[in-house]
Amino acid sequence: MTLLTGFGGEEAFVRTILDWYQPRVAEPAIFALTHRVLLVQADSGVGLDIALGGMPFEESAVSRATPYDFAPGISLLTASAEDLIVMKAFASRPKDWVDLEGILIRQHGRLDWAYVESQLQPLVELKEEPEILERLTRLRRQC
Repeated sequence: MTLLTGFGGEEAFVRTILDWYQPRVAEPAIFALTHRVLLVQADSGVGLDIALGGMPFEESAVSRATPYDFAPGISLLTASAEDLIVMKAFASRPKDWVDLEGILIRQHGRLDWAYVESQLQPLVELKEEPEILERLTRLRRQC
């Protein structure tokens, strides 16, 4: 989940969320402000990763999100497949690459790769990890 907090006022959002949800890490506020993700747990036991969004890409992804009906009366805004690819590739954890493979298989032939590359390129430059784009290109060819 992404919560658009901007930069500088994140702590108020973090404190409010921690009033309602149990943290999943020690010193959750410090972790959230350092890593820009708040790790909490719902009463049902489900883990919630709440990204503290503020970059232009995150604002764009939220504005491009569309509603998805999960059940009668339960609708959530969900990221486009392209924006999800950018987010997962940028995070670049082992689980993200497994998820990416599934997205590429399900969405084969329907993805706007020019958009993905235009959004991911500046992020990997910022992260100084150009190999992310190379790995995504290889995965794209395999799927």
